[in-house]
Amino acid sequence: MSAVRGSGWAAPVTVAELVNAGPLAGARMYGTGEKPVHQVRIVDRLSVFAAVAPHTAVVLIGAAASGGWAVEMAMRRAWEQAAACVIAPSSGLSEGSGEVLAERLGVTLLFVDEDPLVLAVRVASAASRPEAARTQLVARCATRLADAGASARRVLGVLNAELPGTSVTLLDRYGRYLAGRQSVGGPVGDYTTGGRWSAEVEVPDQEGAVLGTLLAGGSSRSPGWPAVVRTVLGLAVAPLTAWAAQERLRVARDFALQYTLAERLLTEAAAEEHEPGPVTGRAVSEAADLETDESDTADLGLDTTGLDTTGLDTTGLGADEPEVGGSAGAGSGGAGGGGVCADSGGADASRARGIGADRVGGVGGVGGARAEAVALGWPVQGTMTGYHIRPVGHVEDAPLARALITAAIGQVPVLPRGGGWAGWAALDPGRLAGRLERCLETMPWPCAGGVGAPVEGLAVVGESLLGAEAAAFVASPGAVARADRMGPAELLGALPAGVLRAPAEAVLRPLLEIDKDGTLLGTLAAVLDEGGALKAAERLGVHRNTVTTRLERIKSAGFDLDDTATRLALQLACHVILR
Repeated sequence: MSAVRGSGWAAPVTVAELVNAGPLAGARMYGTGEKPVHQVRIVDRLSVFAAVAPHTAVVLIGAAASGGWAVEMAMRRAWEQAAACVIAPSSGLSEGSGEVLAERLGVTLLFVDEDPLVLAVRVASAASRPEAARTQLVARCATRLADAGASARRVLGVLNAELPGTSVTLLDRYGRYLAGRQSVGGPVGDYTTGGRWSAEVEVPDQEGAVLGTLLAGGSSRSPGWPAVVRTVLGLAVAPLTAWAAQERLRVARDFALQYTLAERLLTEAAAEEHEPGPVTGRAVSEAADLETDESDTADLGLDTTGLDTTGLDTTGLGADEPEVGGSAGAGSGGAGGGGVCADSGGADASRARGIGADRVGGVGGVGGARAEAVALGWPVQGTMTGYHIRPVGHVEDAPLARALITAAIGQVPVLPRGGGWAGWAALDPGRLAGRLERCLETMPWPCAGGVGAPVEGLAVVGESLLGAEAAAFVASPGAVARADRMGPAELLGALPAGVLRAPAEAVLRPLLEIDKDGTLLGTLAAVLDEGGALKAAERLGVHRNTVTTRLERIKSAGFDLDDTATRLALQLACHVILR
């Protein structure tokens, strides 16, 4: 049995676990509560301690709890017997004296306001059937998570309310905070030596991609508690996936809403550039190492009606003491953790020590535009590349365009911009250009595409969007141009030919009058574009001497090709006329 109990889920419950999430939730605890509880012993006089076995929760009643001296002597005897803890009525000893005594002897002391006999039965049940006690906690969490529905805020509220001593946060796939508690806690270590533990569960979206991670942490030394927490986190995966799907459907139906969200996202990203870096769920904050006198507590919900009292040792009780079994079902049920509002993340007061403190304000709402974007599958961090699709002609069916774009590129923002559609993707320019080409093939209207240069982070993605728009303006219908590969020719090709044609004809009039077949105009454009006669000859497929002869005719028309301003004007004019 010992091997089974050491395996996690079936491990013995510790005193701290009974206080944090069990029948002792209303108790004021002094000491670490790290010892496991194997059974319960009701003690009415000090002589009974001779029969107390190690790892026993000692419940004081009668003469053993009649005053400060009696409780102090009981603590000393408990230390001698290696008891797990001593449970005493609140009137038995002053809290200050109890704290000092617990620290000096290394024995956990708990003060309770309820009937000690009722508590003894409930603690015995949890100690003898740890798996059943933990299963009931998990069942209650499952019910409350179902009631929370597809809401990240409410789901995280339930987790933080129902898992006392534990901080839970939802991170995006980049490890940044989305919802829950912004600080999960201090350095992770071995709970048996006082270090903090952590558990995490990956949350997929409806397409199977990684949406984010649920991360939980705390300082509980119960070997079974991390396994319980991990199981409850698994129950929260489905409603969080549903939340992401619901957000995606909501925004997909409203083009204007998507545009507004993207603008908010870019505005928030720009603001973050001028502020200290955001706290992530994995960050180790100074406040996380502090202790708090208040923690989320929840009753395990043990039903004591018809309770199996295995593990409750009542031998040695005085004959005049009441029978435990008769009042087993009359207990108040502890601190009533089940009544905590899932949306508030609040908790009943507890004096339990060593619980990770949330110094950021408890369970908060979902993290603004960023969280909405993550739910939609939009890239919000890392390397991003802007894209732009420019329709050639009038388009009325914007929803169809958005559907075709996301089908080709993936879950990306699609925003109305520059008479077309734009957004960004977590793809390099080459891969994004390939997907844009496939997208243009599916469009029912002729369109041109542009891809910007890759940038790091949302704060500067606007630069990539500008580059993509310029590239789309240069590209011909059905083609995709890349801003990182645009040269002088592509930039010149973007000039408004209709507006500049008359000035261009005026600049080139002397040449056009002697150039009957356009040979001289083409040669001039090639020389200016290529930077010399040799490369121009290769481009035109003629001998270099032929190009030189043509250049002499061009100069004879009155053009000084050695003048920089003249060359620029002629190059612009050639591109306007030839296009």
